[in-house]
Amino acid sequence: MPPEIRLSSQDRAIKCAERALDKKALDVKILKISGISSIADYLVLASGQSDKQTQAIADSVKQGLKKFGKAIDIEGLKEGNWVVIDYGDVIVHVFKEDIRYYYDLDSLWSHAPLLEVPAEPVLEAKKG
Repeated sequence: MPPEIRLSSQDRAIKCAERALDKKALDVKILKISGISSIADYLVLASGQSDKQTQAIADSVKQGLKKFGKAIDIEGLKEGNWVVIDYGDVIVHVFKEDIRYYYDLDSLWSHAPLLEVPAEPVLEAKKG
């Protein structure tokens, strides 16, 4: 098994956002919370329009970051309403749109600086 590739927390957050965008996630945001909270360095927020899409987004993140290390925990994947993927330094929240609006983490963390989300996902070529 090849050795695990190390990523900075910022690079991990960007890769999570890119993988979410690959599955047409909506309103993707990267919030830098390291100076505000000790739970993580970054939060990545993304929305899907259905439970199937949120599951696909979360699975894309999980699979795309596998070579950089396993997630510590994943919650909500089976239901697909609100999936949380915890990498320790980065926590990814993938919501159905109405659930995101209801819990409004965007407002809760509104004082956190935003990291620019890549306009175009930079996907690695698939090995075939």
